[in-house]
Amino acid sequence: MPDVRETSMALIEHYYAAFNAMDIEGILACLTDDVAHDINQGDRESGKDAFRAFLGRMDHAYSEQLKDIVIMTSPDGARAAAEFMVHGIYKVADEGFPAAHGQSYTLPAGGFFEIRDGKIARVSVYYNLADWIAQVS
Repeated sequence: MPDVRETSMALIEHYYAAFNAMDIEGILACLTDDVAHDINQGDRESGKDAFRAFLGRMDHAYSEQLKDIVIMTSPDGARAAAEFMVHGIYKVADEGFPAAHGQSYTLPAGGFFEIRDGKIARVSVYYNLADWIAQVS
């Protein structure tokens, strides 16, 4: 029987595999219904419907693959963190950001998670927005 850390690590691995495949239903299946989503340098959104809308906006404007993913978990499996490199293409201008014309970018990022009842209850993603803007400007 896997321990709680292994179970949490497998959940985060599945979440990122679904992200890289842009399998929206696969991503949502990893989340609690009331998931809290802290958007990098932005607001907190709550619930699967808000997360689905966010993923739709992301998929429209960006094409991203996360590589070199390293996942860490707390001893009780209730929290996890991941560090990775984002390799992306800026496809369509996102509101409030520079014009898009297929610029590529690569930047380090991190994700932090709370896990409840075998699902992700909070996702907080952080990256250097100024670095991203400089790369696509």
